[in-house]
Amino acid sequence: MSNDPSYGDPSHHAPLYLEPRLAPRAAALLESPALLHTLVDALGSPLNVILPDQIADNVRGFRAVFARHRLAGRVFFAHKANRSSALVRRLTTTGAALDAASLTELQHALGSGFAGADVMATGPKDPEFLWLAARSGTLVNADGPGELERAAALVRGHGLPRLRVLLRLSGFEAAGARRLSRRSRFGTSVKSLHHLLDVLDRHRGELEPVGVGYHLDTTSVEEKATALEGCLHAMEELRTRGLRPTAIDVGGGFGVGYLARAAQWERYTTELTRAVMGTRPPLSWGGHGYGLRAENGTLRGALGLYPAHRPTAGPGYLDELLAHPAPGLGRPLGTLLLEGLYDLYAEPGRALADQCGLTLGRVLEVRDSDGGEKLVRLAMNAGDVGLEDHGVLVDPVVLPRGPAPADAAGPVAVHLMGNLCLESDLITRRTVFLPRQPRPGDLLAFANTAGYCMDFGATRAQGQAVARKVAVHREEDGGWQWCLDEQYWPLTRTGEAQG
Repeated sequence: MSNDPSYGDPSHHAPLYLEPRLAPRAAALLESPALLHTLVDALGSPLNVILPDQIADNVRGFRAVFARHRLAGRVFFAHKANRSSALVRRLTTTGAALDAASLTELQHALGSGFAGADVMATGPKDPEFLWLAARSGTLVNADGPGELERAAALVRGHGLPRLRVLLRLSGFEAAGARRLSRRSRFGTSVKSLHHLLDVLDRHRGELEPVGVGYHLDTTSVEEKATALEGCLHAMEELRTRGLRPTAIDVGGGFGVGYLARAAQWERYTTELTRAVMGTRPPLSWGGHGYGLRAENGTLRGALGLYPAHRPTAGPGYLDELLAHPAPGLGRPLGTLLLEGLYDLYAEPGRALADQCGLTLGRVLEVRDSDGGEKLVRLAMNAGDVGLEDHGVLVDPVVLPRGPAPADAAGPVAVHLMGNLCLESDLITRRTVFLPRQPRPGDLLAFANTAGYCMDFGATRAQGQAVARKVAVHREEDGGWQWCLDEQYWPLTRTGEAQG
């Protein structure tokens, strides 16, 4: 126990809510608890619920940014963010394209209705993946000279049409600074661009260079602006070789705002710091500090959390990047793209899956630990809802099984435990504050899990079932229709295609 007199301050015991941001469609679904309970009763817990119409709305949001800057180009959904068939099939009706990072994802895209010309193959490519990409006319986002050589050999060996390729670059430098962009395992250093151009020169009959792009694992607009300006310079180098590139790919990483209220995020992170320093009661299981620690009365480390409240994210982030001045040229990047007559490619994953789904877990048990903590065990495990694996802190929504007893009212602090026989199987490491105590049979709904937090890390550990998926669609009368995710096709009930 700390000797600090503020430790017992009643304000430190007030609930630290982190309420989810909910788009109207997701909010309306959560206002239909009877439907969600029926689905879990039939299909088991955990259960993933997909909102395919939301991804069409999200595409329109990105396209509006393109239009605002008078840019042509394409939005590629990073398929690795979610395995859902419903999302991929609904995407075929929107004019968007798809980024496939594996052989299976490419097969899924082609089988869902995408033409090869509407798919970009990214990431590490084994021979089978590269062969199908070449055979189907997919755009290949190439990491290095060896990949270009292998692609050219496939085209030549199988008599295929010229293969469109995009050069992924890295290691960009800004004027006045030695290096601003961080290291990446993907792409070729921009200093070695000439090696890629030498390969293209040798294989002009097999490879058609479309343009250049980058992959940066950062939320920094400044770093991405440096990379985009570097790509503009690279396009000029391609032109000096007699090539005719047309597109620049700015990758993904546009972000999502998970929380409804900035004040809650600011208060939570402040109180977490105090808990780590011992000036208030702990806020996590075992004193976990999310990257922070106390050493001899001094706060050390860095907060390893996703910025869950983001005033600018998704299409807004892309808009900000395009309006940002190029570090060396001093003019808006969007203007420079327009003047170069370049198409803009973008690869959002999390941002296109924003508000496209939620994960349901049934409460199995509520008990008090020897230490006085309230433990809530769920019929799911940490791999089924990977919010914390991605550093995202957000409260679940309690969906009662029936009317709550009078003594259940009022906030409660709980620890959410999974169903694996592992000490580490914590749905949340932090103490979660809920407006009322859940009971066995209730559901906890984890909102906005479709982007990387739904099935990216799910496994069948200990023989536990992996969550099934259902796709739901809201009718004009406000009612909901649903089907299994794999049975969804973008057709109306009369068989007409959705727009």
